[in-house]
Amino acid sequence: MKYDEGERRRGPKYPAPRLALDTPVAYLKGVGPVRAAALARLGIRFAGDLLLHVPHRYEDASTVTPMNRVNVGDDVTVLGRVIAKGVLPTRKGLRVFQAVIQDASGLLEIAWPGQPFLDRSINKDDWLLCTGPVRFFHGRRLQPREFVNLGADEEGTTGGRVLAVYPATDGLSARVLRSLVLQHLDLLLPLVRDALPPEVQQAGGVLPLAQALKQMHRPQSLKEALVGRARLAFEELLLVQLLHRRANKLARELRVGTPFENKRKLTSQLRESLSFALTGAQVRAVREIFRDMGDARRMHRLLQGDVGSGKTVVALFAALLAIENGFQAALMAPTELLAEQHARSIGRMMEVLQMKPVLLTGRLGAKDKRAALARIGDAEPLLAIGTHALMQEAVSFSKLGLVVVDEQHRFGVEQRALLGAKGQSPDVLLMSATPIPRSLALTLYGDLDVTVLDERPPGRIPISTAMRAEAGRGKVMDFLNAQLSVGRQAYIVYPVIDESEKTDLRAATTMFEQLSAGALAGKRVALLHGKLPAAERDTTMRAFHDGGIDVLVATTVIEVGIDVPNASVMIIEHPERFGLSQLHQLRGRVGRGAAQSYCILLGDVGTESAERLTTFVETEDGFEIARADLELRGMGDLFGAKQHGLPAFRFADILRDEVLNEKAMAEAARILESDELLSLPKHALIRRALETGYQRALELFRVG
Repeated sequence: MKYDEGERRRGPKYPAPRLALDTPVAYLKGVGPVRAAALARLGIRFAGDLLLHVPHRYEDASTVTPMNRVNVGDDVTVLGRVIAKGVLPTRKGLRVFQAVIQDASGLLEIAWPGQPFLDRSINKDDWLLCTGPVRFFHGRRLQPREFVNLGADEEGTTGGRVLAVYPATDGLSARVLRSLVLQHLDLLLPLVRDALPPEVQQAGGVLPLAQALKQMHRPQSLKEALVGRARLAFEELLLVQLLHRRANKLARELRVGTPFENKRKLTSQLRESLSFALTGAQVRAVREIFRDMGDARRMHRLLQGDVGSGKTVVALFAALLAIENGFQAALMAPTELLAEQHARSIGRMMEVLQMKPVLLTGRLGAKDKRAALARIGDAEPLLAIGTHALMQEAVSFSKLGLVVVDEQHRFGVEQRALLGAKGQSPDVLLMSATPIPRSLALTLYGDLDVTVLDERPPGRIPISTAMRAEAGRGKVMDFLNAQLSVGRQAYIVYPVIDESEKTDLRAATTMFEQLSAGALAGKRVALLHGKLPAAERDTTMRAFHDGGIDVLVATTVIEVGIDVPNASVMIIEHPERFGLSQLHQLRGRVGRGAAQSYCILLGDVGTESAERLTTFVETEDGFEIARADLELRGMGDLFGAKQHGLPAFRFADILRDEVLNEKAMAEAARILESDELLSLPKHALIRRALETGYQRALELFRVG
């Protein structure tokens, strides 16, 4: 369904125009200026926007239980008219809103404890659809888990069907929204233009657009509603896949890379000097990357691997291939701590090659910065490691051939493009320690080549993970002291730096003082968080790494950037405040040596959080954890999808719609194979959608 953006901006005209998809909502029957302003807050400015306002759930009125068949202990859905209502106080001071509803078979009392405000929105003669458990309290009483106020006019059209429940806003209830949509649905559907030709609909196994919209807003069953939404999800996914393929094809045509020859000089020396054997996955990764870098087409590859899978050494092999061909390489990390960690670990591996990486971060002194910039600007083949500082205008690479971006989802497409612009179409290697489910990777990165490090280096012992309630704090501290007594080190992580009156969370600063004087008295305890001066953080990190500190009390500043093989205990307080993938990253700070390591989630987290955290406790599989986190937190929160230039999905869900997404990929490939420019008349609306709503995303994909 498409209409011209210019027509959108012209606003209302007088007299009122004939109904069209681009008719301002203020002209619709039952709207007016006040409701139009409320609708605008929901993104509904034109009549066509009503059709695209997605229900966030459905209430199934087809499974209504007659009230004379409702028994105590049942969990039921009932539909009835309000015949009495009021607010009653309780002995404990709680105010309860109660209503008595009636259907053809009898009466039932409905109660909403602590919600007296409902007295203002539920009126006598309104029809209520309520779902919840029935308990005994002076008779049968249902306490709704969900309810919908249908108003006084909908009873005759409700029975036996499914009701769409819409996201609402102040001054505009879900009931009024549903009424507006249904009132105009049959008038607007004949105006809809379907962007997908019949053969595309058939390939995706989806409905024509008008039928899909009808089923989404006025379904006869939950299955019908889902089938309707699937059509709109497929169109969204298809557009994104077309976007990827067109952008990537353009990038391949415009950007010819530099073919690097594997001279087996520096790379062979590194391989022979390593004190450990590469895993099979690392060998495959190096082979794939070398193959890409040896091609005349620019490399654009994602290297993803779980915590401790050995991505850094793989990146070093890639950098050395560029260097032995006379080019420079750059490795960009999101934090100074991680950049400095890379400089130290990579520097140790490069010593045998009589080479040293250049470190460039914001904290460098003027003298060191000038020296770093001078080396980078020289014709010397080298590896530069840094943060955003590498993107500064003052940084001028003489011959940049490879860009490596670590923790790449922490950078936006535009930021990565700035570094890539420092060279003449350098090869690009993106690295991520947050495993990305295949369906999401396909959508975020399209045709980007993906390499997965799915093996852990030999000798790594699985980390023992457990949850412990607050009542077990003493035993946890006893266990920690026992580990320290045999020479191990530990982290204790808190979600906040300082205490706040707004929360009852334990804070790193306060607990550092308490632990130092209490449970860990006599131990060498240090504090590390992001507000400390960079020099102090660095000194603390080095001391911990060198064994001069027993326990590091910290915030998530340690999530990346610290590699201490002797650290064997990770205690995380208030684990419910962290995402699963973040917990997985924190756990990855231990288990890097030969000793058994432990991760303990400490605190009373509540039933819901405990269920969520069970996934983390039961597996060390980063992909499984990432999938669970994605389901809970959403794509944008977890992977920074907005930074990738992706439009926000209104209908599609990457995990739920994995099969649809793969169909969209196949269909996008077929469409472009037969009509590369989308110039055929049957593809006109698809082309228009890409050139309007997705234009900014197209520009970003061209660089990222």
